Amino acid sequence: MTDEAHRYAAAALTACAALLPLTAAPARAAAPVRADDGSSVTAFRWLDKARTTFDATVRSAGLGRDAKVRVLVPKGWKQRSAQSWPVVYAYHGGNDTYVSWTRSTDIERVARRWGVMVVMPEGANGSYTNWYNGGKGGRPRWEDFHLLEVRQLAERNWHAGGARAAMGLSSGGQGACTYAGRSPGTFRYAACFSGVLSMSRPGIPMLLMYTNLRSGQRPEAIWGVPGIDQANWDAHDPIKLLPRMRGTGLYVSSGTTGRPGPYDKPGTAPWDVGYVSERAVGATVRDFVAEARRRRIPVTSHLYGPGRHAWPYWQREMHTAWPLMMRALGARPA
Repeated sequence: MTDEAHRYAAAALTACAALLPLTAAPARAAAPVRADDGSSVTAFRWLDKARTTFDATVRSAGLGRDAKVRVLVPKGWKQRSAQSWPVVYAYHGGNDTYVSWTRSTDIERVARRWGVMVVMPEGANGSYTNWYNGGKGGRPRWEDFHLLEVRQLAERNWHAGGARAAMGLSSGGQGACTYAGRSPGTFRYAACFSGVLSMSRPGIPMLLMYTNLRSGQRPEAIWGVPGIDQANWDAHDPIKLLPRMRGTGLYVSSGTTGRPGPYDKPGTAPWDVGYVSERAVGATVRDFVAEARRRRIPVTSHLYGPGRHAWPYWQREMHTAWPLMMRALGARPA
């Protein structure tokens, strides 16, 4: 080899050595860390040029399939950072998806004002529980997906911190309060909008069974058969779980009268399912508040009377509950 060839080879090797840290480091940083049960992030996509919102795909051991999660990140968030952030886990209602909060509210604008993450996982029509399946358990395990898999993946990969709040509407509202009782200490605050908070109230088990039957599911597979499998129903009933919520900040709200409210379309029939269901739900929220006060467990409530089971009311309640959650999380204005 000539002297010129030697010099060319040495220069090439030096250039390659200089480039290796730049190419290897991002690959290591991007490799997702798994949850304890082996669940992992298999896809990640930014939704905007400003990189404030991304969707992730989780291969879930508890569900036995892939499921989606949408995440809002605060100002200053970086993929490669040692900083962690307070986080709000926002749960959607039945017959809806993980995109519903960003589709139907201004949560992106609200969250952007604070140094806080928002994690919005898929819930399908899973009723925010590990399904009973005739006492055999097994999949789907929605509680495990939300409380273990999504939480661990968010904390290990996206810098979600240990200061957590849960927020939900309808079945997601029931889920937020149920999770606060099922996993004491996981959440500093739970905000539950128009969620069934007393599953044992007369008529409510049949309402829940009918609602899930309409979704094309076997409703008895979720919590079991009311009465026969009552112990499992009680183990997931927010009002029965209240003693385990002591120390968690609570905000609950609902309409109660089944009559038209300020955000309803004029001329909506009084027998509209949105009115009928909200009146039934409101009775359970009223029971929950009364029981919390009997037990001297602090709860902030807004039983606002007229109004449908609908998004305009849930957005309003989100705006009311948000500063209370931020205070509990120790989040700072951005």
